[in-house]
Amino acid sequence: MMHPTTRLPAGAVRACLAGLLAVCLGLAPAVAPAQPASAQGQSRKAPEREGRRLPPDATTEHRIDLGEGRTLGFKATAGSLGLVDEDGKLQAEIAFIAYLKPGTAEESAARPITFAVNGGPGAASAYLNIGAIGPWRLPTDGGTISPSQRLDLQPNPSTWLDFTDLVFLDPVGTGYSRAADGDGKKYWSVESDASVLAATIARYLRQNDRLASPKFFVGESYGGFRGPLIAQKLQDDVGIGLSGLVLLSPVLDFGWLQSPRTTPWGYVTRLPSFAAAALERAGTTPDRTLMREAEAYAAGDYLADLLKGPSDREAVARLTERLSALTGLDPETVRRQAGRISSSSYQREIGRDVGRVASAYDTGVTGWDPDPGAAHSGFEDPVLTALQAPLSGAMVRLYTERLGWRVENMRYELLNNAVNRGWSWGSGRSAPEAMGALKDVLALDGTLRVLVVHGFTDLVTPYFTSKLLIDQIPVYGEADRLKLSVYPGGHMFYTRPDSRKAFHADAADLYARALRARSDGSAGGGGAADRPRPTP
Repeated sequence: MMHPTTRLPAGAVRACLAGLLAVCLGLAPAVAPAQPASAQGQSRKAPEREGRRLPPDATTEHRIDLGEGRTLGFKATAGSLGLVDEDGKLQAEIAFIAYLKPGTAEESAARPITFAVNGGPGAASAYLNIGAIGPWRLPTDGGTISPSQRLDLQPNPSTWLDFTDLVFLDPVGTGYSRAADGDGKKYWSVESDASVLAATIARYLRQNDRLASPKFFVGESYGGFRGPLIAQKLQDDVGIGLSGLVLLSPVLDFGWLQSPRTTPWGYVTRLPSFAAAALERAGTTPDRTLMREAEAYAAGDYLADLLKGPSDREAVARLTERLSALTGLDPETVRRQAGRISSSSYQREIGRDVGRVASAYDTGVTGWDPDPGAAHSGFEDPVLTALQAPLSGAMVRLYTERLGWRVENMRYELLNNAVNRGWSWGSGRSAPEAMGALKDVLALDGTLRVLVVHGFTDLVTPYFTSKLLIDQIPVYGEADRLKLSVYPGGHMFYTRPDSRKAFHADAADLYARALRARSDGSAGGGGAADRPRPTP
């Protein structure tokens, strides 16, 4: 999730615990194991639990029916990883849920393992777990979401467990993860967050004898922003290489996501999503072919007329005519905003005649406007807010009833506003970005593959932003090492069965290509390593 209140504050960075991060990244012997059994269920020495509030890990076995004659057997472990400082003092407990296919040590070593993280900042991994790729999912399909819906989990035919083991991680302050002293602020910054998550991934791999496995990362929204940063830290600081990244509705550059109203970029990047929403309202499913006209106009004549300024009457007239046709908005509404349509305005205007408001996360999901007669109406998001109750309740039931891991006297934090409000974005004049890290990891590792995925009708992280940014990345070897896929739906497009199925297919293809490249030992060719080196 990208939390709607996320903003880039001015000011200094909050200092993090450099000593703790150094230990975590190096995984010095002082870091005590937190899991008493390996992925194969072999007995291990019981972990030191001094200062631990979370219960010991619980492992259960399951078999689910995926339909069409398909069944899936797997082992699930719910538990936590303890991070300690150089003196062995507990600093934080990172909660996780791991789903593993049973097998021998050799089979497990050859099987891919994927670490999944959501965003916010401040969001737990429940959205990816029981919404998209885990073995069970909570149905939230349809044009509206009810906070009081049933909490019954169903088998997920599109789970990724058929091609990879899965480990869902919750950063400090989300889910049941916590700082040992109760103050998680030292973990709530771009740099320390990525460092601790990289350390947690390395810790899990070493503790469970999975260092030899092909390793992948999937992150949603701010979790997608984390992906390249974590991959770079694993490469450079920990000594672990990832085979692939899947970045779902990511923010690659915050300078593009939250551009000022006086600059054109926000309007340019959102326009194709407005046009896709109009197609859906007209009964047409958007696809990349249908979106070509809107994309070409957004990056061409639309941008040119925006740069002329709102005082240019001819430019505003052209904008009004074209935008009204593409978005389905009333021409007077477009003219009044001089062709500079805000997301909040669009959310309300497309359903004003029936008193409905659309979600910024998916314009195809709507709710009632609480004050339809007001000139300006504040309203809860029909997706993000409506999902909080059912996802939270379903996760607590999953932990206690299916996974046998009961956490007493602690609240499950699905979306922690305190984390979001307390986040430190870094110092300096530039907005945080992951583009530099993405280019670095792709250039350094010629076998690494990256899949960026979006929904057409997402106004929070519009797909066209990623498209324009990806176009600025050189081709390092094979062109398909960095791929963009866009599906019907919004920020959480996986609530739609067809999009979830297409996402599964694209991810499986990325894994297969990455594993072939890993097996061949090919770095893509055409790089500096293939050219003759000068003799010293």
